[in-house]
Amino acid sequence: MRKVLAHLLRDESGATAIEYGLIAALISVVIIAAITAVGTQLSTTFNTISTKLSTANGN
Repeated sequence: MRKVLAHLLRDESGATAIEYGLIAALISVVIIAAITAVGTQLSTTFNTISTKLSTANGN
């Protein structure tokens, strides 16, 4: 029983999978934040263009 417990305490294969999972989650959060920021800026740009086109058209 002691050997099995000692083996489990020394086994680090699960730690690597958890680390990769945390890295993937962090990358996902960064990507979502970047897409949100770009989307907001793009929306503002399109609204500005729309307003200028409406003004230039005389509507």
